Amino acid sequence: MHPQADPSGEDPAREDAVKLDRAIPEATVARLAVYLRVLGELATTGGETVSSEDLSAAAGVNSAKLRKDLSYIGSNGTRGVGYEVARLVQQIEQTLGLTRRHAVALVGVGNLGHALAGYSGFAGRGFPLCALFDVDPDLVGIHIAGILVEHIDRIAEVCVQRGVTIGVIATPGAAAQAVCNQLVGAGVRSILNFAPVVLQVPQEVEVRKVDLAVEMQILSFHVARRHGEPALNGAASGSTNGTPILSKPVDETAGGSVNGSVNSSVLRDPAVSRDGLVGRAVMP
Repeated sequence: MHPQADPSGEDPAREDAVKLDRAIPEATVARLAVYLRVLGELATTGGETVSSEDLSAAAGVNSAKLRKDLSYIGSNGTRGVGYEVARLVQQIEQTLGLTRRHAVALVGVGNLGHALAGYSGFAGRGFPLCALFDVDPDLVGIHIAGILVEHIDRIAEVCVQRGVTIGVIATPGAAAQAVCNQLVGAGVRSILNFAPVVLQVPQEVEVRKVDLAVEMQILSFHVARRHGEPALNGAASGSTNGTPILSKPVDETAGGSVNGSVNSSVLRDPAVSRDGLVGRAVMP
């Protein structure tokens, strides 16, 4: 038996890797994805090594933070040389789980969904779109970006057949939870949610929420601060050129002022069907 072998059959190296992954802060994980993009650009120009100063500048972080982030994945670079680009790319890809195959399904191919479906950057970074779903009879049966739009009734069947690992929800809020339930029921354990609602999922399912309206409100807050306007209860209350920027706190309603306003507009959307499943996606 190998001196490092565990009689129980467990792999110590694998256990160490799992412990390392669990110790990485979420903010660091987000920055690792940015470093990977920058390194990819360097690789295309023939760069073989990069200093922490150059990499941090291109990624928009300070070099001390970058070195701390990379220490989580066991990469410390070489003094006077920097980091080997190809090796660092490999380490980050392994940490982010990009060495395995992913398949993405998108539900809701209205304005936002259609734009997402046509974005080539997903496939270029290892996330090929393999399935599209909607309920709108004008959309079901057509091809978008070379992919047939299927009715949402086929989510379970298609996701299992095509090995979908990531689901993207781009429906109005009223439909999002039902769609999420179908994806989870089909074995999808990672979901990117563009709908203006908080999804309820089992503990083993990871959800990332993208709310464009909330991001706009945050930008509005910073615009107000630059103009010297006071912030009350977490929201800017002044105006720019006479136009109110934000008159209510973001968290004034149970679901946030953004979710509240968008959800009320969704309820008036004629695209909402009787069973609550919505075909056309709306911008949050």
